Amino acid sequence: MPKRTLQGVVVSDKQDKTVIVSVERRFTHPVLKKTVRRTSKFHAHDEKNEFSVGDLVWVEEHRPISKLKRWTVVRGEKKKKVL
Repeated sequence: MPKRTLQGVVVSDKQDKTVIVSVERRFTHPVLKKTVRRTSKFHAHDEKNEFSVGDLVWVEEHRPISKLKRWTVVRGEKKKKVL
């Protein structure tokens, strides 16, 4: 069975080798027929501490690394610098 891969934005990088990634999903409300946005936060393992707040990353399922970490960062794109 393939591992799930999700795309999200880093919202916190204060912990060592860990980033918190916010993943947004959209779905149509069953009654209102309106598009609804929901977000989930995942703790992901970032071995080299290379990602910071605002970066776009892809996370993949992994065996439990700690109490909360069940995901690892596979790849990512750095946020562009704004002058």
